[in-house]
Amino acid sequence: MSRVFAASCYDVAWRRLAVLVGFGLMLGLPRPGLAAPADTRAPPPGIRIVAVVDGDVITNGDVESRTRLFAMSTGLPLASDVIERLKPQIVRQLIDERLRIQAARNQKVIVSDKDIGAAIREIELRNNMPQGGLRQKLAAAGVSQRTLVDQIRAQLGWGQVLRGLLADKLSVSDAEADEQLRLRAQESGRQEYRIGEIFVPIDDPTNTADAQRFAETVIKELRAGAPFPLVAAQFSQNQSALEGGERGWIQTNQMDPEVAALVTSMPVGAISNPVKVAGGFTIVTLQGKRAVGQDLATAVSLRQLFLPFPTPLNPQAPTDQQRQIVEKARGLGAGAHDCADMESVAKSVNDPNHQVDPGELRLEGVNPPPFRQLLATLPIGKASQPLIANDGVAVVMVCAREQKNMATLTRQDIQRQIVNDRVELLSRQMLRDMHRSANIDMRGRGA
Repeated sequence: MSRVFAASCYDVAWRRLAVLVGFGLMLGLPRPGLAAPADTRAPPPGIRIVAVVDGDVITNGDVESRTRLFAMSTGLPLASDVIERLKPQIVRQLIDERLRIQAARNQKVIVSDKDIGAAIREIELRNNMPQGGLRQKLAAAGVSQRTLVDQIRAQLGWGQVLRGLLADKLSVSDAEADEQLRLRAQESGRQEYRIGEIFVPIDDPTNTADAQRFAETVIKELRAGAPFPLVAAQFSQNQSALEGGERGWIQTNQMDPEVAALVTSMPVGAISNPVKVAGGFTIVTLQGKRAVGQDLATAVSLRQLFLPFPTPLNPQAPTDQQRQIVEKARGLGAGAHDCADMESVAKSVNDPNHQVDPGELRLEGVNPPPFRQLLATLPIGKASQPLIANDGVAVVMVCAREQKNMATLTRQDIQRQIVNDRVELLSRQMLRDMHRSANIDMRGRGA
């Protein structure tokens, strides 16, 4: 018996943070405990209660702040009519969030200040921001720090709840995984699809029209350029939201029948119209097609260092300090003669949490294209010239570059997939049951 990543339910919540990190979302300061007790006091002037969930209040300010967060995250200037169409579903999302927090509180789950603090620092490091920079950017965008903190607390706490309830079901035997690998080998050559999804639930049939309008609004923003993983992380109510909506490589028999009928004819990169499935609507994007067991690609491993600028760079007028930092990066790279040197140098100058080794990358999926070209042509074991951005300078070194069959799955991959399916099923069932038993007092349709 081998234990698959027993912390899977908890870890996937952290992977949602990785999605948010990747698109530069900002977190505020942590607050003690998981969530403050229900606050039934009258709201300040100008603040109106829009819903009460078993005593926990949601105000129009909460809705406005979550809407601003979405606008800031996508980088799209959302028109007022778009925002109004988003608000009813944002209210329902906040209700789900309160229910998850309450479930965690009832199970005596605590998301510590240390967890939140680590998440904040990780986001700042990934975005090459100084400590405290996230709070400043949130404030500048008019987003309450509490907005994203609550979102992260809810996800981390919910992950721990699911982990506790699943318990022994988080262990998948080698024999069970090997049987799945055997079945997969028999299907070699059949078509499989890599899809992303955003699930919009319908908790009450009277809300069907609202859910469809929301889905159509999201689709419009996605087609205008909003990043699919980010929107999924913000709005999807599937556990796949923790992966930015990513379902991975699956076959049609692993999809909702309505989705399966659609993806076989979708072009890669397309975003579907709302698809009615059991329990709600789903929005699907097709990210790739391949034959089972056949996916040749270039795998690249590298090491990287990053030196931040104390102030944003003006390319026309760099400061003396910024020039010195660029020269320091150039010298550090020149002194590294192989990847062991590069890793040692990077660890000596970077924050301990900095990602010196980002893991194996699929070259064809690296963006932007100039960086992909650099990784494709840089000699193995040779440091790049300084790569300058407005917030700092990086140096990278390619350690290996080889053709691999990326369709090969390991036993652990299969075990993780089985666990994630169990987590998804439990999450949907629990949230549906909590909606039925909760006392939800709706007092308005948004702000």
